[in-house]
Amino acid sequence: MNAFRTELVVAPSDVRIHHQTPLLALGSCFVAHIGTRLHQLKFPITLNPFGIIFNPGSVAHTLERLLSGTPFEAGELIEHQQCWHSPAHHGQFSHPRQDTTLVNINQALTQGHLALQQATRLIITLGSAHVFVLRSSGKIVANCHKLPAGLFERRRLSVDEIIAQLSPLCRQLKQQQAELQIILTVSPVRYLRDGFTENQRSKASLILAAAALCEQLPFVHYFPAYELFMDDLRDYRFCDADMVHPNQTAIDYIWQAFVQTYCDETCQQVMQRIAKINQGLNHRPLHPESEAHRKFIQQWHRQLAELEADYPWLDFSQEKEKMDNGMA
Repeated sequence: MNAFRTELVVAPSDVRIHHQTPLLALGSCFVAHIGTRLHQLKFPITLNPFGIIFNPGSVAHTLERLLSGTPFEAGELIEHQQCWHSPAHHGQFSHPRQDTTLVNINQALTQGHLALQQATRLIITLGSAHVFVLRSSGKIVANCHKLPAGLFERRRLSVDEIIAQLSPLCRQLKQQQAELQIILTVSPVRYLRDGFTENQRSKASLILAAAALCEQLPFVHYFPAYELFMDDLRDYRFCDADMVHPNQTAIDYIWQAFVQTYCDETCQQVMQRIAKINQGLNHRPLHPESEAHRKFIQQWHRQLAELEADYPWLDFSQEKEKMDNGMA
């Protein structure tokens, strides 16, 4: 029987991730999907300390600031629509009080600075080569925060510009952390604000820059998330309702490819056991006072105790508290 699709088989990588691998993940909403799953499965990961960021310039600025650990100051914030915003951060950090905004972003900076010092695996997902440049400062912003369009210049970074921004930082990070390996991906999410052609040019710039970085730096590795979605799945039935974002089936498919690429068999077995524990945590009993539910809680605790005994570095204290207080 003829095949009805071209399957992209990703070979297992020599770069491995396990449950004692310190991880830092930066970039677009796609890395948020991968990072959230890693967090749920108890990998020690810090995810997007500045919030979701899409363009290589903002990724570079985030890494620079995390490297230095220099606190943000009030003069770096912008007030708009009764909120204080940081051009370097996602809107999740914005707040009506300037001091609260500063406290939140500097707490995240401190956590990210420490995570970057410890991380032996850095996952970066680039979403778009298009950037917004704040005219008053000449700096690329991570988020426009609905400020007037006239305050910004919008343009597409060239391949050389992307390489020039990321390559020195990657080298610096490797000098700081000899064990560091960087996993670089391009988000499969299409950005159609400027049309199909301009989206393809943007993605092409990111893919070519990623290829050059991998060629220049042996510790930088490319994971084909974009190709898995666009060339392997290649069908609108794998899109969300907006016909742009991958749906859950597509995310699951790319996730499985990621796991097969970077996690060995032993790690995958641990992941399966943790996933089973998480299923118990998500269980919603119809009769929480029943004997059947009491036995279910006992079984859940027994499985958790066995997992903790086998892998004492895993921490399930929050899950235990949630299960005992909210479900027992």
